[in-house]
Amino acid sequence: MANQLLTINMITREAVRLWKNSNAFIQNVDMQYDDSFAVSGAKIGSALRIRLPNDFTVTTGPGLNVQDTSEVSTTLVLATQKHVDVSYSTADRSLALDDYSRRVLAPMVNNLAGAVAVDVMQGAEGGICNWVGNQDGNNNVLTPNAGTYLNAGAALDINSAPIANRKIVNGPRTEARVVNALAGLLNPGSEISRQYITGRMYDALGFIWMKDQTAIIHTNGTLAQGSATVNGANQTGLSLTVGALAGTLNQGDIITIAGVNAVNRITKVTTGELRQFVVTANVSAGATTIPIYPAIVPAQGGSQVQYQTVVASPANGAAVNPVSGLSASTQYRKNFAYAPEAVTLATADLEIPRGIHEGAREEFDGISMRMVTDYMIGTDQLVTRLDVLYGYLWIRPEWAVVVADAI
Repeated sequence: MANQLLTINMITREAVRLWKNSNAFIQNVDMQYDDSFAVSGAKIGSALRIRLPNDFTVTTGPGLNVQDTSEVSTTLVLATQKHVDVSYSTADRSLALDDYSRRVLAPMVNNLAGAVAVDVMQGAEGGICNWVGNQDGNNNVLTPNAGTYLNAGAALDINSAPIANRKIVNGPRTEARVVNALAGLLNPGSEISRQYITGRMYDALGFIWMKDQTAIIHTNGTLAQGSATVNGANQTGLSLTVGALAGTLNQGDIITIAGVNAVNRITKVTTGELRQFVVTANVSAGATTIPIYPAIVPAQGGSQVQYQTVVASPANGAAVNPVSGLSASTQYRKNFAYAPEAVTLATADLEIPRGIHEGAREEFDGISMRMVTDYMIGTDQLVTRLDVLYGYLWIRPEWAVVVADAI
């Protein structure tokens, strides 16, 4: 009996299934889906408004202290369209689905999902504002140890990240080093066996572990320790005014300000540690303003406030330094631990155009993909493109923490 030709609906459905299983990081972020784009005339660039959790202060005693519900929201724009375009023969379409999936579809989807993962991962630069590392006496970054990952969990706790389902993303080199270092450290026998067989961590130290080749390698700017100071007391908000910088800061650099301690996001009580801030855009030497996240939100009149991040604003002349004593131009791997709710990836339906040979669209588990095939008269070929329209946003970057590793 002759093989039955695969339909484009079957192929598209298989593409969406493969997508969800092709990249560890993409599998473990918050997924959103919007079907409003499928209507005729829907335009790339539409935005989704996402509400962030409300925050309140607690009053002691019987007296009433009514506070407003100050809702904060952010915007996720679905503006990026990525696709893979191929041509293949009708003979390929006569294969069994498993064969076609392995030979043609899986490489297409793997590269497409990888490109999106790189995009989302790069968004961590200028997003993630917490940092932990294992360092020597000269503050050089070493390979993370068990204590490093436990400190990452503590940083998430302090920032009120959900406890369940926390993840770690390690680059391949970090994963190899950590599996070797932690192979026999108070682990159940079954977990040690799994690590030995697979060469990978899985479930340890409060996290599910993943390996992803799209993990970032970050290079700090040229700003040295002790070379920058705050210019003006009582500053608040998402920027910090400083004296003219003697060096550069790169997007994704993490800094601290002398005397500016963090607060626990629930209790509003000091953690006794400096608040870490991430630089959200490149800053040139000589600049006098540093864009930062999170915002500087101090107590007011000695009283706790909603969305408070620090005990007090920086003093005039307070030192501004790269985190944890890092030297200028330090390079390190930016592995990270996170709660999946820290980042949202949203996809939307693309319209199927008229007048084509065939087209299909499928949605599965928050991912929408479109496949279109048309005849190219100039080359006498059938050409197929596989598209995804998406947007992403690190909506709660404080629910992630960089776990540094040496290069």
